[in-house]
Amino acid sequence: MRVRLNVYFPPALAKQVDELAIRRRISRSAIVEAAVASYLSPDGADRMEAAFARRLDRLSRQVQRLERNTGLSTEALALFVRFWLSVTPPLPDEDQAAAQVKGRKRYEGFIETLGRRYASGKSLLDEIPEDIWPTNRPDSV
Repeated sequence: MRVRLNVYFPPALAKQVDELAIRRRISRSAIVEAAVASYLSPDGADRMEAAFARRLDRLSRQVQRLERNTGLSTEALALFVRFWLSVTPPLPDEDQAAAQVKGRKRYEGFIETLGRRYASGKSLLDEIPEDIWPTNRPDSV
């Protein structure tokens, strides 16, 4: 024996139910019955928990990659700055203006090269193998 229930849906949801019923060639009642049964089934909560766990795992891996990339970028920048400061002598005051002009031109060339490399999809981070800079380093932040 079946019990009749009257329910109200927003028009957009009712339209989706109608379209699904037509596509699957089943009644709207069968669709609603299956949805309610799925919602009330004890394994529904387990499926939901498993979906959340998968999503959290994916987010954890993304955060680990971000930590790796940020740490690697910071280390590369720090290494470059240390090297540059240790090998570059200070300029005399009379050479400052010429050096600034030359520096601007070199910087423009750097930006162009960086833009081309970025547009090509190449990345320094991709060139460094995971086993050299693993994500689970004890000293990583």
